[in-house]
Parts: sequence; structure tokens; C-alpha cells
Amino acid sequence: MPSLVQSVDWTALAPAAIPAVLAVAVLVADLFLPKERKELLAWVTVGGLALAALSLIPLRAGRHATFCLTDEKMRPLHDGQATATAGCSYAADHFTLVVQALVLGGALLTALLSVNTQDDLPAGEYWFLLLSSAAGAALLPASRDLATLIVALEVTTLPAFALVGLRRGDRLSSEAALKFFLSSVAATAVSLLGISFVYAATGTLHLAAVADGLAHAPAQLATLAKVGAALTLVGFAFKLAAAPFHFWVPDTYAGAPLPVAAYLSVVGKAAGFSGLILVSVIAFRPYDDVWGPTFGVLAALTMTVGNVGALRQRPGVERGAVRLLAWSSIGQAGYLLVPLAAASDADSPAHEIGTTVAYALMYAVVNLGAFAVAALVSRTAPLGRLSDYRGLYASRPAAALALGFFLLCLAGLPPGIIGLFAKVAVFSSAVGAQHGWLAVIMAVNVVIALVYYLRWTALLFARPEGAPEGSASLAELPADGGATAVSRTPVGLVAAIALTAAAGIVLSGAPQLILRYAQGSLL
Repeated sequence: MPSLVQSVDWTALAPAAIPAVLAVAVLVADLFLPKERKELLAWVTVGGLALAALSLIPLRAGRHATFCLTDEKMRPLHDGQATATAGCSYAADHFTLVVQALVLGGALLTALLSVNTQDDLPAGEYWFLLLSSAAGAALLPASRDLATLIVALEVTTLPAFALVGLRRGDRLSSEAALKFFLSSVAATAVSLLGISFVYAATGTLHLAAVADGLAHAPAQLATLAKVGAALTLVGFAFKLAAAPFHFWVPDTYAGAPLPVAAYLSVVGKAAGFSGLILVSVIAFRPYDDVWGPTFGVLAALTMTVGNVGALRQRPGVERGAVRLLAWSSIGQAGYLLVPLAAASDADSPAHEIGTTVAYALMYAVVNLGAFAVAALVSRTAPLGRLSDYRGLYASRPAAALALGFFLLCLAGLPPGIIGLFAKVAVFSSAVGAQHGWLAVIMAVNVVIALVYYLRWTALLFARPEGAPEGSASLAELPADGGATAVSRTPVGLVAAIALTAAAGIVLSGAPQLILRYAQGSLL
């Protein structure tokens, strides 16, 4: 009789385990550090996230799995050829590594954004919550059963509630946290109900075995299985802010601290999409004729709602810059759904998955860069209005050029070649899958997006005007005041802007690199 005891592959677990262990260490250290030394926690967090990212290097072969069923408990697939990870709950394959690189890199840039910029927040709690959420986001793409998947998703989002509402006494922050909490709880409840139905119909939670069970489900359980799959996907649509489940995003981003909003827009979205890919492409593959067209409709609706919402933002609205980025992130989520809709018609969805991941990588770099510049501007213009960016080039030419480059990347215009390359790849996936109607809607939305991206870019180079009451315009700062503001800019914030700008420039020079890298994300 074989032993039921199995070894744990700690090398495979390292990208998720390092942030988790470090989160506890930071929380304990916060109890003993004096206030003047709290900055040390920030740099420990940055170093820990960098170490977690480096721990991906030994896994690059993509052949690690752990927490597997023993041979006698593995449910054989009907074709008799169970894959090496079919009975495992954690798999560090190529898809996992690419998404983990994205989320850990995004968390690292968020930590850099936060160094010496969030002094009004409790340091220990802030870094503990950020690391805890990053651990969940790193665990999620490696999850290969529905239970681990939902736990990882909640570990990602539960600390995010507290991060959004961590600014005590701020009404907008509390309101944002409440909206985020209520929408996420509803999504979790719907997902858990769906997962319970799927388990009742298939008798398993492992993704590959679920697909086999759905394909051979008894006739009397077929309806239950379909309802369960639908409810599970609806729950993920809430998490991803796909329209019409997007209502919480603008207020949440506007009320959250800027680094937290940046984190939610990139890491939270990447984690949610990786979960959606896993459940749809692996577990619910037998229902691809249903979820494929559904994703297409959601993609069209989401990109349209997001871009129209961003187009309506006015220069004088308080926190209008973050709201525009929030609506823009909804529109970008619509683009990310397009290759997934196309994947339903593909014999092997590897190309479509790679396209989605490539677009997510591009979006992560330039969107974090845009938030970094917004964090820089907010230091002298705390109301965060779009009008505060008028004439930014006159006082901060480097910041203005960086933000203009990021916005052009998001719009898909030169010199932001990486944005154009990613949009063409997404567009090609829709055309190649005979989703011409979706390609047309995407083209219209790209044109709509050009309006608000170019309108914001033009503000950066416009002639400075008198600052509105209650806000100091960056453009009208005197020369010595501007120099003082620049000299006091936290080094982490400068590093975040420099890293994202450098990555955007390199990828715009060789955009094929990111697609080739993402094409390794085979499931």
C-alpha cells in the first residue's frame, strides 16, 4: 500500500510563500520599531517582493506541481490519459509563471509608489495588507482546483478592502471600501453557490477532472452543472468589473490611496483574469459554445461602457484624473475579454491565452506608470483634477513626457508602439476566430478612447493658466518652488516612473518580445 504522505515542493510555492511569510514578519516588526524607523518596513517589503520575483527563475522549466492526490485517489479521465497535474491543487506551469511575474512585478512597483508617500497611513498594517494580497494574487494562477482558486481570490481581495479604507476619517475612502466590500461579497457568494452546484454534478473540484465530469455528466444533472458554471463565471465577472458589474470601480479608485488604486487596476485585474481563464478554458471547456459568445457580449459591453465613461470626465472634477483611469481600466478589461471569446472556437486556445496575457503585461507597465505620475502630481495638487495637469511640461518636463508616453501607449499611438502592437494582436484574434462584429465594436471603441487620451495629453503641453481656487497648479509654481518640489520627490516614486518608462520604451522598440514571452503561457 503506497504511503499517503507526500513531500511539499517549496520551490514551487516560493513565489506565494515569500510574501505571506514576510507579511507576518512585517506586522510583528512594526510593534517594536520606533516611528522614525518605520520607513525600514517599506524597504523590507520592496526587497521581499523582489526576492519573490527572483524565485520564479528556478521554475522557468514549468514542470513543478504539489499538493497532488495519491495514485489510488486520482480520478481517471475517460480518455485514460490523465496529465501530470490533473490531480494536483498547485501547478507552477508556464501560465502560472508568466502571471506570477506580472502580479509580483505590479506589487513591487506599488510598493515603490508607496514609499514615503503614504505617511498618513499606519505603516505596519499597510505593508502587511499589501503583502498578504500579493501572496493571494501569486497563488491564484497556480490554483488547479476550485476550492484553492476561490480561497486565493479571497486572500487577494480581502486585504484590499482594508487597504482602500485604511485612511481613517476620510469619507470618500470609507465609502469606497464599503462599495468594494459589498460588491465583492456578492461576487463570492454567487461563485460559491456555482461551485457547489458544479461539485454536486461532477463529484470533484480539480479543474481537469471537472471538465471530464461535465462532459460526461448524467442527463438529470446536466441543468445543475450548467447553472453552476454560469454562476461561477458571473462571480468572476463581478471581480473583474465587467459591465454591468462595474459600478464599484470609479468610486473605489477615487476614494482609495493612489498606490492602492494602481494596485487594484493592475494586480487585482490580473489575478481575476487568470482565475477566469482557468475556470473557463480548463474546467468549463465542454461549455465553450456558451461561455465563448457570452464573453464576446461582455467584452463589447465592457469596453463601450468604460470608454464612454472615461470620455465624460471633465477637467474641473475633483479626483477626475483617477476616475478617468478607473473608467479606462474598465474599457481595457473589455479588450482583455476579446481573446477569451475567441478561445472558445480554437482547438487549442494557447494563442488566445497568450494574447490576453501579453495585453495584460503591456497594460500593467503603462497603467502603473500613469498612476505613478498621478501620484507625483498629487503631491502639489491634492484635488487630482485633470485641470491640474495643464502646463505640466512647463514645470516638470520629464514627468509630462513620461505621462504623455504612457497615455499614447494606452491609446495605441506612436511612439507607444507596444500599445499598438497589443491592440493589433487582440484585434487579430477576433478576426481570426470569425468574430467580425466584435472586431468592429473594438475598432469603434479604440477611436473613442483616442479622444480622452489625446485630450489629457494635450493638457500636459498647453499654455499654463491661473490655478483654480483651492489648488496649486503645477504649471504656475515658481522656478525655486518647482525645484524644491522635485528635490523632495521620494526616491521610490522616481524609481517607479523610471522603471515603467524604461520598460515601455524597450517594449515599444521590440514589441515582439512581450508576445513571445506570453506565448509561453500554455495551459
